[in-house]
Amino acid sequence: MSTLVADHAACAAVLRRSGSNFALPIRLLPDAKRRGTTALYAFCRRADDLVDDAADSAAAATALSDFEQLVVGALAGADVDDPIVRALVDTVRRFAVPVEHILAVITGVRMDLERRTYETVADLEGYCRHVASAVGLAATHIWGFTTREALAVADDCGIAFQWTNILRDIPEDLGRGRIYLPAEDFARCGCAPDDLRQGRIGAPFAALARLEVDRAAARYQRAAVLDRMLSTDGRLVFRAMFGIYGGLLAAVRQAGVRIFSARVRARKPAVLAAAAATILLGPRCPRAGSAT
Repeated sequence: MSTLVADHAACAAVLRRSGSNFALPIRLLPDAKRRGTTALYAFCRRADDLVDDAADSAAAATALSDFEQLVVGALAGADVDDPIVRALVDTVRRFAVPVEHILAVITGVRMDLERRTYETVADLEGYCRHVASAVGLAATHIWGFTTREALAVADDCGIAFQWTNILRDIPEDLGRGRIYLPAEDFARCGCAPDDLRQGRIGAPFAALARLEVDRAAARYQRAAVLDRMLSTDGRLVFRAMFGIYGGLLAAVRQAGVRIFSARVRARKPAVLAAAAATILLGPRCPRAGSAT
């Protein structure tokens, strides 16, 4: 028992150091669910860092494969020395989290090694399903749900949150050689990925920014019904996350074409106010335009 306590404490330390938007909402959960959600976060953080912090893509690929083998072995019952993996296995068993959601996260992280651009909206949605919706589906099992329809809606929620992250981080991702926004959307708005690479941010980029924000907002509208499909514990943490990410999307919308030249930084008081209002009043969907 003392080892398991230490394992979950190691995950909590990862969350504290991260400065993540997830830190505050996770505090709203009761102890067991908070530990499980924190272990899930620490696992995802470890997988991301193996790719983002590696010296080169070959080293990242090797490290990620080794980590995948470690996780697969641990989930199958092997003894492992990694406290984060042990806490993850405890969480999967305690809350009956389907293993496929855990492995899908690693697959999604590997996609960042294998491709740096996306041609279509469907392509990018597939990526989001691996790196974000899979996390949401795992978290939904931890939090508790009242109908299996919640699992389909969690997919929309994951895409909404990840699309928001992508819009926030465009310059940072570009520095890593990645452009997530679909090439077909660039073409639709009269610009090209090479314009972004060369810093030629002309008038068509304002239309591109509106299009992508509207896509995300439409997903928030679909995801809002998850609020009535979760346990009381889950509803509180979902509302907090929905408010935080909705507030971030509002900051992205306000930034407009500037999202292509500077990472969006939402004001913390505004984000916290959005989270508090959503906890009290329920999800309020970000404004959406005609794009879907």
